[in-house]
Amino acid sequence: MEMTSNKRIEANTEKIWNALNDTEVLKASMPGCESFEATGENTFQAKIIAKVGPVKARFTFKVNLTDIDAPNGYTINGEGNGGAAGFARGSATVKLAEDDGATMLSYSVKANVGGKLAQLGGR
Repeated sequence: MEMTSNKRIEANTEKIWNALNDTEVLKASMPGCESFEATGENTFQAKIIAKVGPVKARFTFKVNLTDIDAPNGYTINGEGNGGAAGFARGSATVKLAEDDGATMLSYSVKANVGGKLAQLGGR
């Protein structure tokens, strides 16, 4: 799965950059995320519930930030295991640019899901 989007945010780039490095903001930006905690410098652990139809699975993700270019953007990478439900891995490249006193946030996401949950989603 791949998707790209952008959004103009009425705040300066520094404020958006700080938000993108706040664990509570990152947690809120991930659907189904129950927890998002730092485990080291630019590394995190996330617990996310994924639901496909009637099936729910809890995934534990290892997340890291790479290609950090403060305050212009970074890449967030994650790999998770949901036990018998399967696995998920992906990355998102996030870029920030000044836009007449506001900030243009653009992102590109690539994700891959495998296992039983992916089989259900394909039906």
